[in-house]
Amino acid sequence: MATTPTHTAEHAEGAGGEPPATAARRGVLRDPAFLRLWTGTTASGLATWALPFVLGLAVLDRTIGAGTLGLLLAARTAGFLVAVAVGGVLADRYSRRGVVLWAGLAAAAATPLLAAGLGRSLPLALAAAVVAGAGQGACRPAFQALTAEVVDEERRQAANAAMTLSVRATTLAGPSLTALLAVVLDTWALLLGIGLLWLAAALVPGPGAGTRPGAGEPGTRASFAAEFAEGLREARRHPWFLAGLGALTVVIATGYSATGVALPLVSRDKYDTEVVLAAAMTAYTLGALGGALVVARWRPRAQGWAALAGLALYGFAPLSLVLPVHWVVVVAAYAVAGVGIELFNVPWFTATQREVAPDKLARVSSLDFMLSYGLAPAGLALIAPAIDHFGPGPVLAVCAGLCFAAPAVAALVPSARSFARAGAGAR
Repeated sequence: MATTPTHTAEHAEGAGGEPPATAARRGVLRDPAFLRLWTGTTASGLATWALPFVLGLAVLDRTIGAGTLGLLLAARTAGFLVAVAVGGVLADRYSRRGVVLWAGLAAAAATPLLAAGLGRSLPLALAAAVVAGAGQGACRPAFQALTAEVVDEERRQAANAAMTLSVRATTLAGPSLTALLAVVLDTWALLLGIGLLWLAAALVPGPGAGTRPGAGEPGTRASFAAEFAEGLREARRHPWFLAGLGALTVVIATGYSATGVALPLVSRDKYDTEVVLAAAMTAYTLGALGGALVVARWRPRAQGWAALAGLALYGFAPLSLVLPVHWVVVVAAYAVAGVGIELFNVPWFTATQREVAPDKLARVSSLDFMLSYGLAPAGLALIAPAIDHFGPGPVLAVCAGLCFAAPAVAALVPSARSFARAGAGAR
């Protein structure tokens, strides 16, 4: 059985050999080691977001068709789902920094191959999309675990908030920037730019804390399947984690997917304008930015309950699409949902980094990404025909109810109150 986590980064010297107490007093944004990690994570997030957008531009300029776009995005998702599990094991078995390096380099190398295959060789483009998705997937748990190595526990919530701020800012500014670049650059050049972002993600982050406790010699290592199963057992040791992950998966697979399908329809059919669609999505991103700023410093006593309450706020998004309300109310509901999702995300990542045994952190994080991210396409695939069959009203009402109910059920787990195992004590 794993022992109580010991946080390697807390006992190591900070960047430049400074004592940990000095590093703790300094804000994360003034920590060179964190800034390098933040830059690499931001570059990978921007590259991840930009790829489907640029491929969409390839449809508009008739380089590829809509069917090819669907195949490429499906191939990328398949690569992600396989690699996120593999990457979790590798990041716990070897250097997290090394996994980030090779995953980023693989994605960087795949991107120009994807550009070469567009409109010319579908097998080449599909293979490149799989590799690009695999690079993205392998990076996710490695970056999550590397944050725990680079940043001491006292500053991790602020660090995770800074990470999510970069993601939301990219989402807000990215479409406009890409549209402007598309005026002077073709799809091939934009894809090469994505490759350069992956190169930055691979090369910019610095080393972590080094060897983790429990890392065995090559001759004594268990098989891949056994190590992955060990990560599952570690996840089961934390009932709050299983409950929270279940709630998050339900919200993403139902509420997020339902609004993704229904919001364009409601904007067109109910309000007769596309402004509602654009305003709601912008409000969601701005709300998430605000939520990240709040949670960077907010430390409620019952942090787990506060986070789950924030997750439940997403239910107002599908609910607003059902009710006969002015479109301003829909926009406001999306802003509230954006605030809530970051009130959940930041404490969730921070608690996982604090509570999970360091030598199993990447594997547990990979489970998080596999379920929450991996089931989103399944939700989209099921909800679209459900809306066609039952209409948007009943489907959205059910999804709103599930978004409210799932976090409430998760909150009933005793350790969910503080996102910590019962009897673990304050650390």
